[in-house]
Amino acid sequence: MSRCPSLPRLFAIGLLAVSAHAFAQSTFTPTVTPYDEVSRLTRAGQYDQAIERAQRYLQTNARDPQMRFLVGVAQNQKGDVAAAQETYAQLTQEFPELPEPYNNLAVIHAAAGRYDEARTALEGAIRANPQYAVAHENLGDVYARLAQRAWQRAQQIDAGNRRLEPKLKAVQGIFDMPANPIR
Repeated sequence: MSRCPSLPRLFAIGLLAVSAHAFAQSTFTPTVTPYDEVSRLTRAGQYDQAIERAQRYLQTNARDPQMRFLVGVAQNQKGDVAAAQETYAQLTQEFPELPEPYNNLAVIHAAAGRYDEARTALEGAIRANPQYAVAHENLGDVYARLAQRAWQRAQQIDAGNRRLEPKLKAVQGIFDMPANPIR
C-alpha cells in the first residue's frame, strides 16, 4: 500500500519542479544578444537601425572587434562603402590576428577594380589564418583578374601575339561561371 506524500513533501516536489522549469527556461531559451540584434537588423535591410544599435553597444564596449565588424557589414550593405572600408582598415590595424576584416576589405578593393590592394589585404587574411579557405578562394579570383589585366595590356602592346587570345578566353571562362563573385 503506497503512502500519500505529506504536504511539506508535495511542496518540496512542486518547488523542485518549478525550479527545474525556471532553470530550463533560463538555460535553454535563446537570448537575443546585441550581435544577434544587429545581424537581424542588417539582414532585414534596416541598416541605419543596425548601425545605431551597434553604436550604442560600442559606447560601453568600444574595442569590441566583432561588433565593429558588424558595423562594417551594415555600412557596406547600406552602400556606404567608404565608411565600411575605413571600419575594416581600422580593424586590420588594431586586430591584425583577425582574418575577416582583411577579407572584407579585399572585397571592397576588388569591387572597385583595385586588385593589387585586394591581393595585399587577402595576403593579410591568410597570414592571420592560413586555414581561411574563403581568403584563399578570393585570392585565386584576384590573381585571375590580375592575369586578365596583364594579358589585356600585353594584347594592346602586341596585337599579333596569338598566345594571348586563348589565355584571355580561359580566364573569361572562369568569370562566366555562375556564383563566382569574390565573397
